[in-house]
Amino acid sequence: MDIEQKQAEHIDYFVKQALSHKGASLANVVIEATSHPSLFAFSEILAVSNVLELQGTEHSSYLDLLRLFAHGTWNDYKSNAGRLPQLVPDQILKLKQLTVLTLSEINKVLPYDILMPELDVTNVRELEDFLINECMYVGIVRGKLDQLRRCLEVQFAAGRDLRPGQLGSMIQTLTNWMTTSDNLLISIQEKIKWADSMSELDKKHKKEVEERVEEVKKSLSLKADIDFRGHEEIYSEPGGVMDYEEDRSRPKRRRHPMG
Repeated sequence: MDIEQKQAEHIDYFVKQALSHKGASLANVVIEATSHPSLFAFSEILAVSNVLELQGTEHSSYLDLLRLFAHGTWNDYKSNAGRLPQLVPDQILKLKQLTVLTLSEINKVLPYDILMPELDVTNVRELEDFLINECMYVGIVRGKLDQLRRCLEVQFAAGRDLRPGQLGSMIQTLTNWMTTSDNLLISIQEKIKWADSMSELDKKHKKEVEERVEEVKKSLSLKADIDFRGHEEIYSEPGGVMDYEEDRSRPKRRRHPMG
């Protein structure tokens, strides 16, 4: 079962849980969801009316916590820890995994010098173990650890929930991409037409050359035939050329001595 299908099943489960709980019991659902080892998307749970109703209540910090897991990072939690529930180890791990996903959205080459303070990791061995065991093996990140360059080269990273206002930016990005793609397609089509026209010109020129060659061949053949026939006529005319054997058979005249 791939990660997307697992996500869909977990989301469906927690949405149903959120719909059937309120108040303190709903806070427990939030803790369970943010601690789940295979759940990395929370926007559908945030959209449940019961969850939104936590705003302004004694349990509103759990709504803030859920928003943090939907859009925030480990450093965001540390900056706001005073007004958020204390995290359990599974939640800390989850938030650090989500932090890697957020960083991967920004840059596909993540230097260790950036990752280590973002994840509160003190040495390279600990960082690489975390990236391999908690990100790559889990399936949320695919990439290569470059120990020489001290960086993670990201080939794939699971997407996070869209932040407020991010949808409009994504729509604009996709619109720009479509416009660029359309222009590129038009350019390619024009080049194909040009190539086709050049091909037709080449074919026409080749045909003209071949026809010219044939004409020259015919002209040379006709001239050779005429020359050959002319020679035949010269050699076949009576007296035109004296037969050598006939000349030898004629008696020679004697020349009388002068008196």
